Amino acid sequence: MIRRLWRWRAAQWSSYGARPTDPREADGSCVRHAPHLMARLADGSGLLLDCAGHDEISRRLAHRAERVTAAAGSAGWEYKIARPPDPVVAANLKWLAGYRHPRYRGGELAGRVVNAFLRPRPLIEGAREVGDPVEILPVVFHALWHGALSAPLLKPLHEQVTVSSDQAGQGAA
Repeated sequence: MIRRLWRWRAAQWSSYGARPTDPREADGSCVRHAPHLMARLADGSGLLLDCAGHDEISRRLAHRAERVTAAAGSAGWEYKIARPPDPVVAANLKWLAGYRHPRYRGGELAGRVVNAFLRPRPLIEGAREVGDPVEILPVVFHALWHGALSAPLLKPLHEQVTVSSDQAGQGAA
């Protein structure tokens, strides 16, 4: 779920806030539950998102979810409950998040890194094509975090994982 949300967010969310509001029902009464996130989507619609702490949704959250769904619907918004991420996905995202800072962008190396993965290939193979992996891998991880490159996150990241440029399927040369 978090992988889909992460990739989906990059393309469709225009802004978001944490614990943004106490939704009100049509009669004006407060739902008395502030969802974890509110997102404004690129198409102008909205999403309220709660994160379940466990695989199962508690009765309390399920009850509140009915009321929040109705309140969100009356405003033309959507309400969802996200389950905890798969442990491997969470570990991969935690690793990649360590490279999200602009200092890892790589300057002119960034374009070369993306071009190296226009054809899907193992991570280490593409990194070695660009240069010394010690210098290049942080740029690759930054590009993976920001969506310029993609890799399957349901398995642990390793040197043989297949990485591709998001431009690969768009006719980029």
